[in-house]
Amino acid sequence: MFEAVEELIGEHADLERRLADPAVHADQATARKLSKRYAELTPIIAAYHSWKQYGEDIETARELAQEDPEFAAEVKELTAAREAVTERLRLLLVPRDPSDDKDVILEIKAGEGGDESALFAGDLLRMYLRYAERVGWKTELIDANESDLGGYKDVSVAVKTKGSAEPGTGVWARLKYEGGVHRVQRVPATESQGRIHTSAAGVLVLPEAEDVDVEINPNELRIDVYRSSGPGGQSVNTTDSAVRITHLPTGIVVSCQNEKSQLQNKDQALRILRARLLAAAQEEADKEASDARRSQVRTVDRSERVRTYNFPENRISDHRVGFKAYNLDQVLDGELDAVIQACVDADSAAKLAAAQ
Repeated sequence: MFEAVEELIGEHADLERRLADPAVHADQATARKLSKRYAELTPIIAAYHSWKQYGEDIETARELAQEDPEFAAEVKELTAAREAVTERLRLLLVPRDPSDDKDVILEIKAGEGGDESALFAGDLLRMYLRYAERVGWKTELIDANESDLGGYKDVSVAVKTKGSAEPGTGVWARLKYEGGVHRVQRVPATESQGRIHTSAAGVLVLPEAEDVDVEINPNELRIDVYRSSGPGGQSVNTTDSAVRITHLPTGIVVSCQNEKSQLQNKDQALRILRARLLAAAQEEADKEASDARRSQVRTVDRSERVRTYNFPENRISDHRVGFKAYNLDQVLDGELDAVIQACVDADSAAKLAAAQ
C-alpha cells in the first residue's frame, strides 16, 4: 500500500508544477482535469506524511521512555493515532468511482399505491431537497407531473455542488446509493379506517453527463411535440410546448413539459437523455467487469427494495446494509447523513476486502 503512495507523491508534485504554469490554464478542460486529480491526491499525500511523522515520533518517544517511564503512555497514544491514520490512508487508497465528483439528475416516480404513492414521492422529493440545502448543494426542478392530491406521479430534479467538492463528498458520491425502490408503511390521508398501508416509489439517480461524456447524433433522435397536461401557468397547457425525445438506437424515451417554451423543454429532455445514456454505458461496463467489481451496496437492478420508511414506529431501515434508526421524522426533514454513511462504509469495506 505504501509503495503505491510513493508513486503518487511524484505524480502529485508533477501536477503541482504543471498547475503553476499559466500556459496550462489557457486550456480550461485540461486545467480542470489536472485540478481534479490534484484534489484527489492531496488528502492521500497529507495522510501519508502524517503516518510517517507519527512513526518518527513513536521512535523518539520509545527512546525517551527508556530513561523516563512517563513517556511510555505517550508511545501508546501516538501508536493509536498512527493506527487511525493508517486506516484513513487505507480508505483513501480504495479505488474511486470516476463519477464521484459529478452532479446528478434525481428522478422519483410513484409506484404501487396510487395517490398514496404519489404523496410519498413528494415526501421523498422534499427529503432530498432539504438534505441538499443542509449540505450546501444547489437544486433545480427539471420536470414534474403532479398528482391530484398534491404529490407527484414523477418528478426530476438536478442536484449540483457549489464549487469543487472534496473527494468523497460530491453529489454522486453521496446520492448514488439512493437508487432503487423505497417502501413506505403508514396510514394514508385517504384512509378512513386507520389501517396501515404499504406503497412504494422508485428513485433513479443518474450522474449528469457533460457534452464530452456522451455524444448524441441528432439523426438518431425522434422528437415529438404535444400539449402539456396537468397543472400549469400561462401558455403551458395551451400550446404544443411539451417535448418527447426517443433515442432510436437504445429506445430510451424522455419527456419534458415543465417549461413554458418548446426549446427549454427540449434542452431539459436532452440533459436527462445524456444522463441516462451515460448511466447505461456505465452499467454495461459494470456488467463486463462484474468479476472484478464486488460492491455489496450498489446494484443495477432498480426493482430491488432498498429502504423502508415505517411511520407508526418512526423507523427507517436500509435493507442492503442492515442500517436501522428510529428518527424517521428527522430523516424526512433532510438528516440523511447517517443513512448514507452506512452505505458508504459498507461499500468501502467491500472494496477493501476485494482488494486484499
